[in-house]
This record gives sequence, C-alpha cells and structure tokens, in this order.
Amino acid sequence: MINLIDFLAVALLGIGTGAIINWLADDLPFSNVIKRPHYPDGLPRPPRAWVGLIAFLTGGRVSPSGAKLSLRHPFTEVIIAILFVYTVFQNGFTPQSLYLMGCVAFLGLITVMDLEHRMILVLVIVAASIFALVGAAAAHPWERVTFQDHLLGGILGFVVFGILYLGGFIFSAVMANMRGEALEEVALGYGDVLLAMLSGFILGWQALIFAVTIAVFLGGAGALVFMAMRLVIRGRYEWFTALPYGQYIVLGTLIMMLWRAPVIAFLQRGG
Repeated sequence: MINLIDFLAVALLGIGTGAIINWLADDLPFSNVIKRPHYPDGLPRPPRAWVGLIAFLTGGRVSPSGAKLSLRHPFTEVIIAILFVYTVFQNGFTPQSLYLMGCVAFLGLITVMDLEHRMILVLVIVAASIFALVGAAAAHPWERVTFQDHLLGGILGFVVFGILYLGGFIFSAVMANMRGEALEEVALGYGDVLLAMLSGFILGWQALIFAVTIAVFLGGAGALVFMAMRLVIRGRYEWFTALPYGQYIVLGTLIMMLWRAPVIAFLQRGG
C-alpha cells in the first residue's frame, strides 16, 4: 500500500509526464526541433499554462488570439497519472514500476500522435525499444520471462505484422485498381508494424500473443462502432475505409502489462 504523500507524488509525476507527452506531441510530428510549449496558433504559452490541467483551471486555455488548447491536454495528463498511481499501487516503488511507467509514457506519446496525426514516428519507436530492452534486462519486470523472451517478442511482432502489412498493401492496391482509384492509404501501416515490434520488446513473446489477440478483438469492435456511427450520421458507410489500428495495439499492450496474470488465466480458460 502507498500512503497519501506517495500517492500525491506519483500522481503529480504522472501529470507532469502527461504534460511532457502533450508538449512533444505538439511538435514532433512536424519538426525535430522541440519548441517552448505553445498554443495551436504558435503563440508561446505562459509557464502557468504549460500543464494542461492548470491551464484549464486557471483560465490559461486560450491564447491572446483566441486559439484554444484541446481537451487532449488535461485528458492525457489525467490518464497517465491514473496509470502511474495504479502501477505503484500494485507493485510498490520497485524497478518493475519504473519500467512499466516508462513504457506507459512512451505508449501514451505514440497513441496521442497516432490518433491526432495518423503518424507513428520511427524516432519514438527506436527510443522506446531501447528503453524497453535495457529496462527488461535491468528490471526483470516479470518472473520466468527472460531477456531473450523480450528480444524474440520484438522479432515476432515485427514479422507477424510485417506479413499482415504486406497482405493489406496488396489487398488495398487490388481494390483501388478495381475501383479505378489511386492508392492513398492501407489498412495497416508500417508504423503499426513497428508498434507491434515495440509491444513484443516490452512484453516478451508469450504475452505478445495475448496482446495481439486482445488488439484484434478490440479492433473489430471499434470497426463495428465506426460503421454504425457512419451509418447513423451519414446514412452510408464506404467499404474498405482504412481505420487507425495503433491504439488497439497499445491497449492490448497496456492490458498485458498491467493485468498480465489474470488475463492469461482468463483467456486460457476460454473466458
């Protein structure tokens, strides 16, 4: 159990990490140069508005020209804080907790950029992969999972999703040719392949299998919801619309990171 002071410290660490994620997500998709935290119109934010929650609570959400920070800023900070607190609550102040919180931070940054910009940056994947492998070697986050298991997990994730990527590319190209259209996007992007590799490095190959299974089911459910919403709002759905898949890989990874043992037991029983 953690006491109130520890709880507040970890929560503040999570909020600060979420603010850094927001800061990086505002600039990395467009430039390798990270600027001072700014509003959507490019005007710099005052220090009191560098953290989204504080900006919203103190009237710093809007720039002098009227540009508003999106709800993504406080939402990201709160979610990261909750995940950090839960991690420490379950594992205490241990190397495993530090490893998991670092992975949560990287996955949070990847998710924000993927949802907002449909972009998974190689630079972020490389940095996250190095952290995952070095952290796995140092922290040994799970019993009976060796460093070789983590390494094999990354290779397995890359190979499996690489095959799916090539298959999706061929399918999309054939369908685009049949409809006489230019191929603009594919169902599964190369960034998703790299994200699956990262998931394997984080989890190890055994848990990766379960994470992929979860991602597939969540992706199917998400596609059904998307189709239903399109039908309700527009009255029609365009077949073969490419949907972002990265967030489902992230969710599957997070679930296996934080609830590994109960999920494996549940799935092995067949639900």
